[in-house]
Amino acid sequence: MREVHFNEIVEKVKNLVMDSEYRLPQDFIQAIKVAVNKEESPLGKEILQEILKNAEVAEKEQVAYCQDTGYPVFFVEVGQDVKIVGGSLREAINEGVRRATKEGYLRASLAYDPIFDRKNTQDNTPALIYFDIVEGDKIKIKFAAKGGGSENQSKQAMLKPADGLEGVKKFILQTIANAGPNACPPFTVGVGIGGTFDYSAVLAKKALFRHIGERHPDPRIAALEEELLNLANQLGVGPLGFGGTTTAVDVKIEIAPCHIASLPVAVNIQCHAARHKEIEI
Repeated sequence: MREVHFNEIVEKVKNLVMDSEYRLPQDFIQAIKVAVNKEESPLGKEILQEILKNAEVAEKEQVAYCQDTGYPVFFVEVGQDVKIVGGSLREAINEGVRRATKEGYLRASLAYDPIFDRKNTQDNTPALIYFDIVEGDKIKIKFAAKGGGSENQSKQAMLKPADGLEGVKKFILQTIANAGPNACPPFTVGVGIGGTFDYSAVLAKKALFRHIGERHPDPRIAALEEELLNLANQLGVGPLGFGGTTTAVDVKIEIAPCHIASLPVAVNIQCHAARHKEIEI
């Protein structure tokens, strides 16, 4: 049994969150550089160049890339041969988020009461944490900062099995089109197909952690990802919604078994502040 101390997790989560807010992933930066050369709209090309400049300044100055520092979402794989000492894993993650928010000068974006007084929690906690028990003695922590603009444009539908592939594609593309400028394109689009009402949305969020261009191992799903990406970029939304040929930089799909009477589909839109990173302890 391997022991991992509470304080080590706190410090590593704090650094993970701050680094995610300050530095966009290199695969996304590279995708934007490629898009600059392909974008047919002069204004769209200029916007993509500004995104690259903003990312450069954020990393150099160690400030948040976007003022919306997002809802902290974690996917945590815990090895069954790991023992957390000095406190609970959940509290260690939340304490890391608290310290990152304070020390990193990140905006507190969570309202504890969603309906009545909408009081701010002041420190971006409690984080949303999904735990999964796996073999081994490591802890893998995946973090996403989900901004309100793109999250608000995400959708879920319980389609009928008879809607089939064409119904799935129609729903995904309509969701991307409706997101328009409100979700700060160019998007990375996570799609969950199958499972249940709730799990399809979890799959869509999980899909966003794959690297840009990393295709699903099933060649049929991989081909669908490519097709949807091409169709999304024909919608004309363009960078920040001003028109153009770069509406999305990637579409990533995860699937799961589902009930014979169901066809759940969820689309999780990610804005161009693509803050998804992971560490292993």
